[in-house]
Amino acid sequence: MNNHERTCQGRELLGDRGRPIYGPTPPGAAVPCRRESPLSSMEVDETVELIAHGRIQRCSVRLPERLLTRDWNSILQVIVQLDARLARSPVGWKVGGASEDVRRAENCPSPAPGRLYAGTVFESPAVLPRNLFINYRNCESEFAFRLFRDLPARDDPYSEREVAECIDCLLPAIEIGDMVFDDWYGASSFFGPCMDNCGSAALIYGTANREWKSLDLANADVSILVNGRHLKSGLGSAAMGHPLTSLTWMANWLRERARGLKAGELISTGTCTGHCFVASRDTVIADFGPLGIVEAGFE
Repeated sequence: MNNHERTCQGRELLGDRGRPIYGPTPPGAAVPCRRESPLSSMEVDETVELIAHGRIQRCSVRLPERLLTRDWNSILQVIVQLDARLARSPVGWKVGGASEDVRRAENCPSPAPGRLYAGTVFESPAVLPRNLFINYRNCESEFAFRLFRDLPARDDPYSEREVAECIDCLLPAIEIGDMVFDDWYGASSFFGPCMDNCGSAALIYGTANREWKSLDLANADVSILVNGRHLKSGLGSAAMGHPLTSLTWMANWLRERARGLKAGELISTGTCTGHCFVASRDTVIADFGPLGIVEAGFE
């Protein structure tokens, strides 16, 4: 029984964070773990194996306290090695912590990357199967881009103008988060959501727009609704001031590590509205105004 099903008594409650399905720690109550020193290479390997076990077996995982750290470079090592360990077919990337408010709330020193994998990306409207999720269905409305040209590794940083010239289309999207740790806010004490693929589980995308350069994306208004009830609204500027800025950050994060973005990949650029937790049989709609809606249902 997963975290959603254990919380049936909260099914009728809907606040601005959706359903109260986030584990024992309430929002803002996480206490940073004591360790700030880096994980050793063996400790990184052990952490990766524990998270991978949870992903493969579809079960919750608890890290021993000795592996909990707030050393950011260690967190990034785990992200990269977990992707290699799972050896899944990638179809793109997501930017986590693009919102300054999110980074401040979780004491994150920077945004973080996550992978989008084959079998987890769907065209709207979509009903997502139960087996995609372990503990959570944590929904965020985001702008995503699809590339038609590679952005390969190189020495010099990419500018936003260069990145814009490689974009095929803009896609309104709902990104859905999950992780193997069963206390969402409590896990932020050791950057747990970041370590587990930046909390990424699935993406649903809407109608492609190839005239996006004429749009004021920073001031684009986005709303999120659950079962027809409006929860909250936000702006495209939540993603580092502009979704293109967030995409450029992703390109340069990879470039600095001798990696690149590839033609055909999808990159989701960060939440416009903040997140909301939902349960099985809920329906989530992200309303992007003139760019259309994106709809996700859950088995």
